[in-house]
Amino acid sequence: MTSITDSRARDAFAYWLLRYRRVWRGTIVISVANPVLFLTAMGAGLGTLVDHHDSGYLHGHSYLAFLAPGLLAAGMMQTAYIESAGPVHASARPGGNYRAALATPLQPADLLAGHLAFVAFRVATSALAFALVASAFGAVPPTRVPGLWLAALLTGMAFATPVAAWAVGVQRPAALTAGFRFVLMPMYMFAGTFFSAEQLPAWLHAIVVCTPLYQGVQLCRTLSLGTATVPGSVGHATYLALLVAFGVLVGRRRYARELTA
Repeated sequence: MTSITDSRARDAFAYWLLRYRRVWRGTIVISVANPVLFLTAMGAGLGTLVDHHDSGYLHGHSYLAFLAPGLLAAGMMQTAYIESAGPVHASARPGGNYRAALATPLQPADLLAGHLAFVAFRVATSALAFALVASAFGAVPPTRVPGLWLAALLTGMAFATPVAAWAVGVQRPAALTAGFRFVLMPMYMFAGTFFSAEQLPAWLHAIVVCTPLYQGVQLCRTLSLGTATVPGSVGHATYLALLVAFGVLVGRRRYARELTA
């Protein structure tokens, strides 16, 4: 199985890094500015009103501390989708860079491994920036930042690999927009990012707990708040890791089929 340790996969990864050199300054600003604005408005602003009412769903924590890990998980979901949906689709179309790369010794599996390595790099750097900003706001204790960062990275990759496997065969860009609008955004709103999913009706809660964002939010939030248990964390992490593995396995098959047809 091709991995990023293979030289050809590293070449594919280097290509995406070379492209990133042109835009990295803008993404760094977004990675820092977005959490600052969100945490200021939703946490420090709205949070004062929520804390005043002393909601039992916060279990004694401030709304800022409750919100920050949820926003981090949801933000990494969005970053993963943006980096693995449109770029994969454009690269796989006629005239795309995948097609050009196949004229070299690179194979479809190398292209998948290299691209996913770049997405992991983007998610990792964005998650680290967000976690550090949240820590500066007092929302996350500094000693819990490493665990929170790893949980956010796993959450992002649980979306990146299945999305890449799907996007490589998408024919119309409108499908990518529809996926963001009708799949990601409902999860963003209802999977516990802004409020406890326990407040949802029972039938909706049963659906929400099956979504990868809910699993990622719970993993990040419990690690950040210090309420994590070994069975709970292992369960959330296993769910997300299996989704990563599923995306890689399906992606290898779809990349081979779509790029060699």
